[in-house]
Amino acid sequence: MRIEPRKLITPGRVIIAIILGVGFFLTVRRFALGLGAATNLSDQAPWGLWIGFDVVSGVALAAGGFTMAFLAHIAGDRTLHPLVRPAILTAFLGYLLVIFGLIYDLGKPWNMPHIFYSWNHHSAMFEVAWCVILYTTVLFLEFLPMVFERFRVEKAMRIIRIVQIPIFIAGIVLSTLHQSSLGSLFLLVPGKLHPLWWTRYLPILFFFSAIAVGISMVMFESFVSSHFLKRGLELRLLSRMGQYLVAADLLYLILRVQDLTARGVWDLAFTGSTESIAFLIEMGLYLTPIVLLASARRRRQPGFLFAGALAGVLALVANRINVSLVGMMGASGASYFPSWQEFWISATLVLAAALAFGLAARYLPVFTAHEEPA
Repeated sequence: MRIEPRKLITPGRVIIAIILGVGFFLTVRRFALGLGAATNLSDQAPWGLWIGFDVVSGVALAAGGFTMAFLAHIAGDRTLHPLVRPAILTAFLGYLLVIFGLIYDLGKPWNMPHIFYSWNHHSAMFEVAWCVILYTTVLFLEFLPMVFERFRVEKAMRIIRIVQIPIFIAGIVLSTLHQSSLGSLFLLVPGKLHPLWWTRYLPILFFFSAIAVGISMVMFESFVSSHFLKRGLELRLLSRMGQYLVAADLLYLILRVQDLTARGVWDLAFTGSTESIAFLIEMGLYLTPIVLLASARRRRQPGFLFAGALAGVLALVANRINVSLVGMMGASGASYFPSWQEFWISATLVLAAALAFGLAARYLPVFTAHEEPA
């Protein structure tokens, strides 16, 4: 049987090369000419897409690592073990993306090392920065067994197995701290953040929404990797994750509705303003996984599982964009919409992370043998 040689140049690879090439050019331009040449940011709107999506959303989208570590290793749901390593890899790459996103966004990124010797114990951002640094280190340690197995470093594997559970616990603690502390940042602006989002319970809401999107991201990543890496789809495990997603979204919505009701701000949701429309879209996205996946029959169907996972991811992104951008625009009086360069650089970072995931999945034992046939 004749084996056709693989093509070096394909439409997909050409598109990837164009995105990365233009992204590299825009990166050089951004650091050579400054933020003003690459963004539509201003003194009135200093936080834009790179903070709202790359950083504030990115941290939460990487929450699958600590969520799966808790469910599989601490809560004891052993059926989910095959999903832990892909979730850890996604989280590790997600946190690296967050760090790079910060480097792009900061006006003077070369001052970032100040965090190591200029401590401000009263700053929520200080706590977030250190938790991100420490948790990225923990994720690296959780990622190392894949490398050790690939190169058969037996002694290192024995050591890492001994400290594996303490490492998982450390990651869960650090994630709990900084996922909630991101919400604490916005407690500082009660007069600037729209009442539909400002609440003293923001740290709690940020934490529980991170758990929900962590589950959604694990499901979404499973579908995407199954398609592009030609793997079997773990339908039984994804159905189980669908149950967790419904519970997590329902808990978050109960907390959110209770808070909105207690503060008496529901009337602001139906004014027809930009903020009210954004709020209703966000709440609709959070309801979607519950509606789609409440039935056990629908949780056995890949289409419903994928749609529920995608809606869960989009709901979190909508919430973080609303908190960090949409909800702040009214008080600031600023008019901001990201430049095409901001969108392109964000897409470049996401694509780079996706390519890194694909390479790791190809050369490292990221996926176990516990897969259902395609």
